[in-house]
Amino acid sequence: MTTVDVHGIDLGIESFGDDAAPLVLLAGGTTMLSWPDALCERLAAGGRRAVRYDLRDSGESTTRDPQAPAYTLRDLAADAAALVDVLGGGPAHLAGIGVGGMVAQVAVLDHPDAFSALTLVGTRAVAPGPPDDDLPDHDAATMGRLFGSPMPDWGDREAVAAFAAAGAEILGDDPVAARARAGRVWDRTPGAPPAVRAANQLGTVFSRLDCAPRWRERLPRIEVPTLVVHGRRDRFFPVGNGEAIAREIPGARLLVLEEAGTALPATAADEVAEAMLGLV
Repeated sequence: MTTVDVHGIDLGIESFGDDAAPLVLLAGGTTMLSWPDALCERLAAGGRRAVRYDLRDSGESTTRDPQAPAYTLRDLAADAAALVDVLGGGPAHLAGIGVGGMVAQVAVLDHPDAFSALTLVGTRAVAPGPPDDDLPDHDAATMGRLFGSPMPDWGDREAVAAFAAAGAEILGDDPVAARARAGRVWDRTPGAPPAVRAANQLGTVFSRLDCAPRWRERLPRIEVPTLVVHGRRDRFFPVGNGEAIAREIPGARLLVLEEAGTALPATAADEVAEAMLGLV
């Protein structure tokens, strides 16, 4: 893992595969560790250079004040396009997971020349907040349990890992994998203040981010090959959100992972990588 300067912003990245291979850029949701190691390794084995990265105010990327971001969703989209230029190998296959999928949609719409393909995992086509009437919202009972849980001591690694495991169980994800991932996220920013640690684990910056203007109505303008991946058991962004994106992007392929919830499980790495490698 390292950082690269992208128009004055440091972005944390990790690269898998040959630097000369076609680039697959994986936008974190919000940290790069949202993408399983197994998927990155499988993409590299398939002849790609897979680069996963942290969004601003997460992981090892430039962090100022996650509770009051001085940038917009469109700035994050511009980061993705600029990162392709810095890394070389463009146009790139761009993939986004969760809120990183929102970044990826806007990036391909605003910077079409930078990207050759698009993969969207467990995301939706509207900003955080109440969705459009035709899109399923977060499962209310699940959210009640999730947000009703007391916050941990963000300076206590074990407490944070246990909190992540409990949240994963509520969401229907693998608590063992969530615990391990939370520990790795915690370890990457030693000495970070509690607000930064919380933002790294929860991605709370997105609840405060300016995501205007709407982009859903622009989805039919996407011309690159597109794969939409969604867990059948996703309780945070229910599968109807992925189905809507796949309907609205011309020629998009929908891959529903029947046993997956909100997180992308490592056990699905081969299936998802195969579908991604088949796009271009």
